[in-house]
Amino acid sequence: MTHNKHIFHVQGMHCKACGLLITDKLSEVPGVVSVRVDDARNTAEVVVETEAAAETIARDLSAVIEKDGYTLTIEKTRFVPKWSEFRYALPIALVFSAAFYLLQKAGLVNLINAENVNFSAAFGIGLVASVSSCLAVVGGLLLSVSAQYAKEGGKKTSQILFHAGRIISFFVLGGVIGLIGSAFTLSSLAALILGTVVGLIMLSLGLNLLEVFPWAKRLQPHMPKFLTRATKGVAQFEHGLVPLLIGASTFFLPCGFTQSMQVYSLSTGTFFGGAMTMFAFALGTFPVLALISFTSVELGKGKWSGVFFKTAGLLVIAFGIMNMVNSFAAAGIIRPVFGF
Repeated sequence: MTHNKHIFHVQGMHCKACGLLITDKLSEVPGVVSVRVDDARNTAEVVVETEAAAETIARDLSAVIEKDGYTLTIEKTRFVPKWSEFRYALPIALVFSAAFYLLQKAGLVNLINAENVNFSAAFGIGLVASVSSCLAVVGGLLLSVSAQYAKEGGKKTSQILFHAGRIISFFVLGGVIGLIGSAFTLSSLAALILGTVVGLIMLSLGLNLLEVFPWAKRLQPHMPKFLTRATKGVAQFEHGLVPLLIGASTFFLPCGFTQSMQVYSLSTGTFFGGAMTMFAFALGTFPVLALISFTSVELGKGKWSGVFFKTAGLLVIAFGIMNMVNSFAAAGIIRPVFGF
């Protein structure tokens, strides 16, 4: 049988998790032999068995992934940033940032206190992450779990196991990262470097979500490929606890938000600090994932999606700047600015 290779341009990609989701979706299409997505160039190399025209293949494959916000085209589409959307995104982001700052100053969001670790900030970052495209792959895993077990009447059970596995793994593995950090005596310089790294990761994520700087995608960190392959492989197991394992495996997905919190957990130097940082982050992602689980709500899609992502991007940039400023203040380089 003759195999034909086509290279398509992908519209709608934001991060490496998007490439992982597109690869999984297209690989399941009958007649598709292999898929390889290059998230840096926004292209997808697809090998198919059919001899149909490239236009037809692009249209048929786009129908599979368009509900997730992606489309395939033969020619590269000229990128035109929509600056006008900032008219709405900027004031919304300012209101949310001001509200968070005032609640923090009033002590109303300090549900947990532990020296320099700010769990309410981790929770807030989780909220932002849950509505960004970077967590689309988690939602995709969740929906696939639901569909697989729905025919057996265990839809709600499988979803509960998925969320339980996710939250438990973030707590336990976050604690492990914290313990690893405790094995090293972090000097003030090392703490400053880690804090700056977290802030820079957040800035790169925020710039990417603004959808006006195409080069920002190349700045994002990613997990080693063998870990992402192992994560996808979990879904192939047939066992009653598979949803639990899949939920736990999301700790290793290539999500920059998760990785920034993992670096932050390392800087805590304690099991409790690392565990509660990742636990608070996972709790922040839970409300939106719960909506995906038990309703048909779809966020970040439609005519307001651009405003939606720009607002999220501005909030992430604010978190990144806040983290770096606080790190410099803790090192005594500058005076405290935000007071927390």
